[in-house]
Amino acid sequence: MKGHISKSTAALVAVIALLAGALVVTVSSPNRIRAFADTSRAAETGPITTFAPVVKRAMPAVVNISSSKVVKNEGQEGGQGLFNDPFFRQFFGGRTPQQQEQPRSQRATSLGSGVVVSADGYILTNNHVVDGATDVKVSFADKEEYPAKVIGTDKYTDVAVLKIDKSGLTTLPFADSARSEVGDVVLAIGEPFGLGQTVTMGIISAKGRAGLGIERFEDFIQTDAAINRGNSGGALIDTRGNLVGINTAILSGETGGNQGIGFAIPANLAKNIMDQIMSKGKVTRGYMGILPQELTPEMAKAFGVPNIHGVAVANVVGDSPAAKAGLKVGDVITAVNGSNVDDVNAFRLQIAGFAPNTTVHLKVDRSGQTMDLAVTLSEFNLEAENKGGGEGNLPGGGEKGALKGLSVQGLSSELRQQLQVPEGTQGVVITEVDPDSSASAAGLQQGDIIVQVDRKPVNSVSEFNAAVRTSASRESTLLLVKRGQGTQFVVVPNK
Repeated sequence: MKGHISKSTAALVAVIALLAGALVVTVSSPNRIRAFADTSRAAETGPITTFAPVVKRAMPAVVNISSSKVVKNEGQEGGQGLFNDPFFRQFFGGRTPQQQEQPRSQRATSLGSGVVVSADGYILTNNHVVDGATDVKVSFADKEEYPAKVIGTDKYTDVAVLKIDKSGLTTLPFADSARSEVGDVVLAIGEPFGLGQTVTMGIISAKGRAGLGIERFEDFIQTDAAINRGNSGGALIDTRGNLVGINTAILSGETGGNQGIGFAIPANLAKNIMDQIMSKGKVTRGYMGILPQELTPEMAKAFGVPNIHGVAVANVVGDSPAAKAGLKVGDVITAVNGSNVDDVNAFRLQIAGFAPNTTVHLKVDRSGQTMDLAVTLSEFNLEAENKGGGEGNLPGGGEKGALKGLSVQGLSSELRQQLQVPEGTQGVVITEVDPDSSASAAGLQQGDIIVQVDRKPVNSVSEFNAAVRTSASRESTLLLVKRGQGTQFVVVPNK
């Protein structure tokens, strides 16, 4: 796992990459369990006590993956280097080199799992299992081992496709993961802590988990099936032996052990990535060029829209497809190609799922008026999207603003340079925030740049104060705030 949860969250939990395989069995009723778990015991009555037939069919398609790469030590005492960091050690089975002088470079081994998805040797796994590896090997339960070639990877979803020179393999067919339901029974098969293939059982606890900071595009299936370090790249299957997902990470305490919260990439998403890698050697995604934001009830009221259906446009990138189509900051997107928009993460995934050069039709609410806009998407490029910007520590000062709890200052050239924002950026900088104020409770921070007040641009402290006083008679003040590379709406109650 290469993503991060916030530092404050990481102090309590660790998102641990699962380097080995797992299976999940989906069931929604005792009858379904009886139908597929053990047909040889059809004459028996009472609860089913075994999933052995399903496990036996699936096990040959779940493989062990070992990869190695040269890791350079940074000259720390005892030659420990990165291995002395527990976050780093989790990727390598928790192993620590001997407490003695080590060479400045050494070979590190990573263990994980994969899923055979074609009889001629194509295998799905996680990108972090093979990332940077110079040597990859695949071994089966019968101890047969084969060298593997990395056909392609996608770091944004943590999917990788491998190929071995072997035919006639047992495979796991893909299920329609969109049809899996919360409450379905799940089984997990993997190699936790290097113990060998192990089976556990649980349920699907949730779907569509996102915002964890593990990957750029997240749509995880959550399960409480017991999976631990050593399970990354493994399979989630239903009771018919169909692939439901690829296990990727767990949320755990400091010990790194199972606590009933595991995450898997849905099979539909994994298959889409795999198909692109195998057909054209890379993954492409649609790019619109906006920063969408969840529409809260407070924001909906401030925007003057009747409900919280849709996502707000907090930023429009210059010369992007969205800008060319006429989208504006403050617009609320309520539908894409006729399908309602209710969630920011689902919206991002939907747009990314379109091929570049696809034209999508948006229904947009702008200041109470509904309009239709056609946007021709370009190709997503995260590196270009993240260029520039930064955060700086500002000295206290500025002048007390009309919004209670804030001190603000005009955005001078020096402040633009310190905050690493483009020369053309306009607004006022927050220099101090009273921790007991409504502004602080709303999430405003020192260094934030207030770009708009109640959807009107502000270019100076006097304009900011005038706009705030105008909004004083309302329940709240709507601010558009730039922070680092992000832009977001913030609603501050007028108390």
